[in-house]
Amino acid sequence: MVLSSPMYSDVTVERAVGESDVNEERVARVVGEACIRLHLAEERVCRQITELFRDDFIRALQQSLLWPSEACALLVGRSCGRFDIYAPWNVTLPRIPKPPVTPPTPPKPGAPQSKVLFLTDIHWDQEYAVGSSADCKDPLCCRNESGPPSWRQRGAGFWGSYSKCDLPLRTVENMLENAARTGPWDWVYWTGDIPAHNVWSQTRKQQLSELTVITRLIHSHLGNLKVYPAIGNHESTPVNSFPPPFVHGNRSSRWLYDTMAEEWAPWLPEQALKTLRHGGFYTVEVQPGLRVVSLNMNFCARENYWLMVNSTDPANQLQWLIHILQASEEKGERVHIIGHIPPGLCLSSWSWNYYHIVNRYEGTITGQFFGHTHMDEFQMFYDEATMTRAVGVAFIAPSVTTYVNLNPGYRVYLVDGNYKGSSRFVLDHETYILNLTEANRQPEGVSSLTFLRDDRVFQRFWYLRHKGHVSEPCIDACKTTVVCSLRSGRYDELQQCDLLFRGDMVAAVRKTLC
Repeated sequence: MVLSSPMYSDVTVERAVGESDVNEERVARVVGEACIRLHLAEERVCRQITELFRDDFIRALQQSLLWPSEACALLVGRSCGRFDIYAPWNVTLPRIPKPPVTPPTPPKPGAPQSKVLFLTDIHWDQEYAVGSSADCKDPLCCRNESGPPSWRQRGAGFWGSYSKCDLPLRTVENMLENAARTGPWDWVYWTGDIPAHNVWSQTRKQQLSELTVITRLIHSHLGNLKVYPAIGNHESTPVNSFPPPFVHGNRSSRWLYDTMAEEWAPWLPEQALKTLRHGGFYTVEVQPGLRVVSLNMNFCARENYWLMVNSTDPANQLQWLIHILQASEEKGERVHIIGHIPPGLCLSSWSWNYYHIVNRYEGTITGQFFGHTHMDEFQMFYDEATMTRAVGVAFIAPSVTTYVNLNPGYRVYLVDGNYKGSSRFVLDHETYILNLTEANRQPEGVSSLTFLRDDRVFQRFWYLRHKGHVSEPCIDACKTTVVCSLRSGRYDELQQCDLLFRGDMVAAVRKTLC
């Protein structure tokens, strides 16, 4: 059904949200109809997401000072009003002069380096279904509710799909297993977005369950490594809904922050857990001379409708950041900042103030690390006086999830290491990806049986095992030895080769190994 006049829906929405006594049912109905008629999503999704957002959005709207046209613009878009409600504001910097700028110099050859694993945007989909349609009409596909693919559509792959699909848990586990093997790591930065993109049908119970599962999975695969998390915009439900701390009771974010504090307690000290429970941000000393600050970037997001009530430095987070940076400057500490949403995508006043802070503390902030876009990107910071001299860079790492049309991946940062006078700057970085096209051709991975049945696959493995230079082919007893050793990490289990080979072959294996 298409509207005869696009403005009809806009006017209807404006009237609904502009009533002095806002009627929740009327607003929900009008917004739902606008979603359907403007083809923002399928009717089922429009109805569900309207129902999910209704109560919190209307409470925020009632407490805000929006004109009806501004509220309509927030809901529908610029066609029915101006959405310019966030007045400029400024943080207060100390009156302490900025120290002289010392240009960075490369570390001496052989200087220690820290190897930092960086994970972001995992987006685990509990309902991922192999063979379901990867080309459905919903905002998220590759699920049972996506239905079977038609003859023109693709089916969801075993490890993931190049489409608007998130990941099955086995792919997340495989990524963590690979990351554990690629280490060792000095520590881990993890910048959030755990749940899938089914934002129209999520519950608090589901969000907390996924937070718990992924946190414990990371802990089980990476052991006693320190992990420093940051909160993504998908952790809450409704998505992007992060009330500042002045909102109390059931509508507050305590349900989320308290569970995070409980699950992340093995990684964070009590003082960090205290500010995490308060506003979703914290600071921790990583090593002597290096501090990490984890920001809740949802307090800068234009999609967080709770900022309609008051968008001036929500939770006083930036003022708190200044306090931390000033103390670090005085102690000679270097600071890494982690967060989910890159600062260049924030509300203009928040972004401007953050930029100002980075300029003031350029000698202290030596790394900024974000995610959210799912892409491999960066954002530059320049001195405010001339806008010509670079003072910092925000690294934006690619996602673990495939959403949308991507390979899964994770990032590794090589940082100037733990020694006196270290700059703690990023020296280099690497990105590891899973090639879905190749992986989905052999869904269960390359097994020892594959090596037995297809000698070409085994010989390719043999070639790669020797890094591209093979002095002689591996056949007969050599091949048997290698396959048996691959099947078990325990010598006394070589008798399992009887399942594959004749007894005399096992003897040959034992003789060769010994």
